[in-house]
Amino acid sequence: MPVVTGADLLQAADEMTSVLHPHRDRDWSVPAGTLSWSCWTTAAHIAHDLLAYTGQVTGGGDDGYLPYDLRVRPTASPAQVLTVGRACAGMLAAAVDAATPDSRAWHFGPCDPAGFAAMGVAETLLHTHDITLGLGVPWRPPQQLSTLVLRRLFPDAPAGDASEVLLWMTGRGELPGRAWRDSWHWKAAVD
Repeated sequence: MPVVTGADLLQAADEMTSVLHPHRDRDWSVPAGTLSWSCWTTAAHIAHDLLAYTGQVTGGGDDGYLPYDLRVRPTASPAQVLTVGRACAGMLAAAVDAATPDSRAWHFGPCDPAGFAAMGVAETLLHTHDITLGLGVPWRPPQQLSTLVLRRLFPDAPAGDASEVLLWMTGRGELPGRAWRDSWHWKAAVD
């Protein structure tokens, strides 16, 4: 099983920041791609999930998610929301790298630190893609990170361009010769 690390999380967060920060002064109230959320809400969601994963890794919850949420102030600018997202990626990266590989926490079953890292990378890449669609910014998830996510979370993924396959696996793109995916889930838990 591929090991996804804190460095991979930070790379995904850096990618998110580099592609979205130049567009921080645009209207982020528009929908993020096909989502019903705005671009702003989607960026805040990235931060929320990264912090939730951090809590799981450090708290070791074994029967559900810890009962807390991140609240990004509604007055935060898009640049500030991106900074919060980057901060949460840094916390998850530190937690993943500090955890022992055999530690487990709940994500619909026992999940290892590398699984939480892979989910963090996936959330960051996929929702960055959603935001770029909403803002009309051409961007594709990087091949290397997409490959890591596919190998760790989607073991049944077909061969092909990793970015295209990742988008198809999550109902965000088409793949020649394959039906559109209306529903999907990843496998983060380990046996």
